Formats: sequence, structure tokens, C-alpha cells
Amino acid sequence: MNALSKRSATISIIIVAGLFFIFGFVTWVNAILIPYFKIACELNNFQSYLVAFAFYIAYLVMSLPAARLLKRIGFRKGMMTGFWIMSLGAFIFIPAGMNRLYPLFLAGLFTIGMGLAILQTAANPYITILGDKERAAQRFSIMGICNKAAGIIAPLLFAAAITRPTDKSLFAQLAGMPDQERLTALDELAHRVVTPYAIVAVLLFLLGVLVANSPLPEIDTDNEATDGTKQSVLDFPHLVLGAFAIFFHVGSQVIAVDSIVNYASGLGMPFLEAKVFPSYTLTATIVGYLLGITFIPKWLSQLHALRICTVLGAMLSALILAVRGDVGFLGHRTDISVWCIVLLGFANSMIWAGVWPLALDGLGRFLKTGASLLVMGLCGNAIMPLLYGYWADHYGLREAYWVLLPCYAYLIFYAFYAYRLRSWRRTNSAI
Repeated sequence: MNALSKRSATISIIIVAGLFFIFGFVTWVNAILIPYFKIACELNNFQSYLVAFAFYIAYLVMSLPAARLLKRIGFRKGMMTGFWIMSLGAFIFIPAGMNRLYPLFLAGLFTIGMGLAILQTAANPYITILGDKERAAQRFSIMGICNKAAGIIAPLLFAAAITRPTDKSLFAQLAGMPDQERLTALDELAHRVVTPYAIVAVLLFLLGVLVANSPLPEIDTDNEATDGTKQSVLDFPHLVLGAFAIFFHVGSQVIAVDSIVNYASGLGMPFLEAKVFPSYTLTATIVGYLLGITFIPKWLSQLHALRICTVLGAMLSALILAVRGDVGFLGHRTDISVWCIVLLGFANSMIWAGVWPLALDGLGRFLKTGASLLVMGLCGNAIMPLLYGYWADHYGLREAYWVLLPCYAYLIFYAFYAYRLRSWRRTNSAI
């Protein structure tokens, strides 16, 4: 891509920030869908986390085809296609909700995830190259604020659209209802998602038209110089290991956000009170982003921020398992471990922003495929919550958080060592 003027780069960043807001709105509503479908479709923990699996496994399936699509038709038309695929997925919620068919809900989520994989493959490289490399984490922090701000709004807005003041007593009575009365009540619950997703489907279609006609520049790195010994993206260890870092990062992040409602409810908090905790977790993430924008790179390098966050994440994960006791805070009284999960939002704030520029460094003509490889790492959002859900069913909601410890152990490994590897041979591995 040719060098952009400061004004063009600023406009492009604003457009991409809007895209990240949309990503967050569509993605983080899963924090409400998981416990909601658990009730409406009578699921166990493992089955309920198929919501995250169906949504995020699409990244694994679609990321490399997305790179080929973007190369073939360009970034703007590619993003239009992504929005239209997402619109189709939202429309699938209409028959799914009308018939309370959980497999069809999952098909809709998978389709939305496919469209989002195209958009993520296109959007993230823009943030890496639209400005100085040393400020990439700062730009990612701005995108993260847009993403998580939408994540705060989406669960609350969606919960307001589909929940009723009488639901607390309804949820408590479901188990004791006669079969036909219970099925009627569950069908009514499922029907509530139809109108919100019909509106979302129309908006996504229109956004596809708008982005196709936006002034976003095309990215052309096919002719950029690259180390002649590199024949594929797999020849870049820091990229491949970075994809695994993204896998463990997003997996641990989505567990913190999507599990906290069920966890707090399992400790005795009513669902209608617990529904606000994903917003608390994402607010903690935004605080981390604001600190990143303030301190990086003037007082703190993006690498040091990454290291601090990975170590903090490991410490908080251990505290979730180790500490117990009720505390009162922000009008809630619950176990202190719930607030440790909230603080994981802060620990996760600068990991994505730290890994992406490190992993894409020096890729040259492999940038598009490298970005798609990192986006494939988002399938961690699909696999890690399932592991959490399985262990929650078999060993307990608290004990299942053991799954976080190896995630942060690997992230520490990447932040302190693996990001420097430029060859798979030990004799020529570091910068």
C-alpha cells in the first residue's frame, strides 16, 4: 500500500474503529446468549458453550479462504461480502427462534462467525500498517475501546430486549411446571430473539453496502521485499507461535466474559443481577486500553505492557481458584473470586495489542496470509469455553477455571521469548 497522508490515515482509522465497534456488538452478545439458551433450550453447561464453539470455529474454517477472497476481489468488496454473510446468519435466527431449534441457532451463529472472519482478516492489518510500528499497540487499544464499548452495550441492550421483569419468578418456576405449560413458556422465551436479530440482519446488510463505497485504501503488500529464504508463512516462527498466543488469549478472554454470569449465578446471585457482570469485565478491559493509550510508547513499550498483562493474568487465574469469601462492592455481594474474573478483563487488555504487531513484523508479501493465520487463532474462543464447560459439569464451576493457567503460561512464554524467533533453527533464531 502506498504511503497515506495523515488525513487519509486518520479517516481510515476512524472507519476501522467503527468496524471494531460492530465486531464487538455482534461478538459479546454471546455472553447473554449462552445463559439465555441454557434456560430456553434446557441445556447443560457443555451444551450451552456450543454457542461460543459454533461462532468461533468459523474463524478456523474461514480465515484462509478469507485471505484468498480479499486477494481476489479487494478489501472493500471483501468486507461487504463479510457483512452480507453475517446478515444471512442473523436472518437464520428468525426460523430458529420461531421453532426453538438450538441446532439452527448454532447454524446462524456459525454463519455470522464466517462473515466476521472475513472482516477480522481485513481490518486487523489496517491497524498494523496505518502509522508508526511503535504505536501499533496504541492504535489497537483505540480499536479495543470501540470493541469493548460495544461489548458493554450489547449484552445490556440485548438483555433489555429479551428479558422481562417477571422472568426471575418464571425461571424459578420452570422446573416445577407441567410439561405442556413449561414448553409453552420456553417457546415464548425463544421467540423473543426473533425481532432483535431481524433488525440486526437488515443493519448488517446496509453496512456492507456502505463499507464497499467507503474511502478505505486497498492494501497491496504482494510486491514488498521479504527474506528470500522464506517460502511460506510457516517459515516465520514468531508468526506461527503468535497464532497460538492469539488462540490462548482469546480463549481465556471469552471464558472470563462468557462464564461469569453462570458462575455468579451458581454462587447464588440471581440471573437478572448477574447479567451486568460481563459489562464490568469489559469495562476493566477498557480501563487497560486507556492506560495503554496514555503510557505507550512514551513511558512504556508495547512489549513491556504485554509482559505485565500476561503475568497479571496468571496471578488472577490462580486467585480465582485459591481465594474465597463474600465481599460487597458496587451494590453486589458475592464471592471475591467473581471480582478476580472481572479483573481478568484488565489483564487481557494489552495482550491482543501486543501480539499482533510482534507476530506480523517483517512478513512483507506474506502479510495477508499471516493475518489470516492469526485470525485462525480466534478459534480458541470456540475450543477453550467448551473445555471450561466440560470441566464445569464434571468438577465444578470454580474448579473449571484451571483451564486458564496453561493459557497464561503460554502467553508468558511468547511475551518473554517466542516473539523473538525468526528461524526454527536454534543457531539463528533471534533478532
